[in-house]
Amino acid sequence: MSKYSIILGNLGNTCDRFLSSGYKDEVPKAELIKQAAEIEGVEGVELVGTWDVAPENVEEVGDLLDKYGLKCVSIIPDHFSQKRWGKGCLASKDSEIRKQALDYTFACVEMARKLNCKTLNIWPGQDGYDYTLQSNLVQERAWLKDAIQSVAASAPDIRFALEYKPKEPRNFSFMARASDTLLLAKETKLDNVGVCIDTGHAFVAGENVAESIVILQEYGRKLFHMHFNDNYGTWDDDMIVGSVHFPRFIEMLFWLKETKYDGWLSMDQYPYREDGQGALRESVEFLQMIDEKLSDQVMQEIRDLLVKGNAVESQRWIRKTFFK
Repeated sequence: MSKYSIILGNLGNTCDRFLSSGYKDEVPKAELIKQAAEIEGVEGVELVGTWDVAPENVEEVGDLLDKYGLKCVSIIPDHFSQKRWGKGCLASKDSEIRKQALDYTFACVEMARKLNCKTLNIWPGQDGYDYTLQSNLVQERAWLKDAIQSVAASAPDIRFALEYKPKEPRNFSFMARASDTLLLAKETKLDNVGVCIDTGHAFVAGENVAESIVILQEYGRKLFHMHFNDNYGTWDDDMIVGSVHFPRFIEMLFWLKETKYDGWLSMDQYPYREDGQGALRESVEFLQMIDEKLSDQVMQEIRDLLVKGNAVESQRWIRKTFFK
């Protein structure tokens, strides 16, 4: 059976550039963790560095997770929301900023060890560029690769899942698509460096997520982690899973199972105006519904459909299997 987790901050206050104070009230960390544990099927949480966990409170957070029977699935270092990273982080033109970013990442490794967490999910959202002739594309991409290689080589007990996104907050991100992020991961020549697929990021990148799953699994079993959300394909809206791309998630979960992915299915949403716990619960239950349908018989039916390649028959099968 699949393992489900959520990013803890999805339950809290959510803000955007139009309402920087957020759409909700601030909720104490202990209450957020309690709410996470109340979602049936959720066994783990992801923690964002500085938002949820820091060296000063890591023991307290660990005690709360133990209290509510939750695992720390990953730590997401805060490489994106601090003013000092505004012009770049691991790939900054400023050598002092690059050093600070690397030192901070090493600190996140130590926090992960204290929480018995085996994954750092790396999303260097500020590493990229906005304008033509603004970036030394060779040098800055090399700095990013070298930083990841340095920290991962020093921590073979931790897996580093590189999360890609085509844009935002920069207009162009250095880790933009599944395949270029796979190239970066493989260039490190380290077994503990792989890729995280965020389904919403992949939709914006124009990818068929199922194919991205297969590519990452076929070229070295480099799919380390999954973030689930939905959107309309033009922006990272972080909506309830299945609210837009219902059939795509059927194909995704089929290929996750077919390629023997054994990692977490983690919810990554921004329910600005919705009840956070309710939105995450709906997402988990949607994926559970598909997962439960994928019996051995149904898996074979899908394999047979793929051999035939008959689009009419495939669409009929989806309708009869999931809507009757």
